[in-house]
Amino acid sequence: MLSEVFLFLIGCIFGHVLPRFPVLLMSRGRGFNTHFPPHPQPVPLGPHLNQRILHLRTFYWLSLVVAVLPLGLGLASVRWGNAAFGFGLWLSSGWLVLSRLQTFLGGLSPPWSRSMAIELQMIINESSGERACCSWPTPVWGVTEVRCTNCTSTLRKMARPDLGRKRTDGRVVGLLRLLISDGYPIITERHHLQLIAEEE
Repeated sequence: MLSEVFLFLIGCIFGHVLPRFPVLLMSRGRGFNTHFPPHPQPVPLGPHLNQRILHLRTFYWLSLVVAVLPLGLGLASVRWGNAAFGFGLWLSSGWLVLSRLQTFLGGLSPPWSRSMAIELQMIINESSGERACCSWPTPVWGVTEVRCTNCTSTLRKMARPDLGRKRTDGRVVGLLRLLISDGYPIITERHHLQLIAEEE
């Protein structure tokens, strides 16, 4: 009984991790992070940031294609191999597919999107035009907002998702954090305001 439960849990872990390989590995490469400051420093707005968001958006939806592997392996294992391991694979990867597709039914939006990149570009355009916040605007994306480092003005209230940078808490903890959050911001604007209110 314990061995079957163990194999089921192993299958769930593999089914959870395998489809997320594109986000977990490809965004963490050294060549992908040469234009960004180390985590957790704010990220300057610019074409490299917009490109990173679009890359992560592609990797996010690519997980649907990668999920075919554990789904097929799980079904094959249920029929011809270990049923507990196969069911764990099938259940975990199937849940990922459902969580991705629920976006089209009005559920939670993806952590990275084209509209996010467009909004960041609009902030850049505003900063270089007549609506600039100061004479030398330098917009950066912090944890919960986009702000100008020169005049400290808040330009947008936007929680920053995981951008694939190597985290200061180490590769293993960073990967575990990404597996748990699935790229969504750990601290949203609302949580940030609650923490400030509790400190006061």
